[in-house]
Amino acid sequence: MKTEAQREHQWLQKLVGEWTCEAECSMEPGQPPAKWMGSESVRSLGGLWILGQGQSDIPGGEGPATSMLTLGYDPQKQRYVGTWIGSMMSYLWVYDGELDTAGRVLRLNTEGPDISAEGTMAKYQDVIEFKSDDHRVLTSHMLGDDGTWHQFATVNYQRKQ
Repeated sequence: MKTEAQREHQWLQKLVGEWTCEAECSMEPGQPPAKWMGSESVRSLGGLWILGQGQSDIPGGEGPATSMLTLGYDPQKQRYVGTWIGSMMSYLWVYDGELDTAGRVLRLNTEGPDISAEGTMAKYQDVIEFKSDDHRVLTSHMLGDDGTWHQFATVNYQRKQ
């Protein structure tokens, strides 16, 4: 039952390490974006999965937040898979995604509570792009009623030296 790491699993290992981050998120239309700083510690699980634990303060002074990211590659589905949870919410985000042909951008699709209409669900896409080995950017997008993706958050990660 042992699985050998494939090229796709090896790509995930680029995420392993200690990171600092600066985030910006548009919480409500017409309001200035919320900004915060944090850190993330990412480790490998058997060369097949990565586990990332994030720490930051919740914007608006609501206290500290912790998050946990899991990402792997499912060779049978030929898709990247994973989850994200945060101490500030009770929803389990489930990812399904693919890497671009250049090997720089991972698009992760998910569905979750609509941030603009309470009680409804919406489609989201988190995009991880490596600018260099020590700099990656996560952008979060929500699918609008007009059928286009609207970016609402950006997180810049820098590898700790």
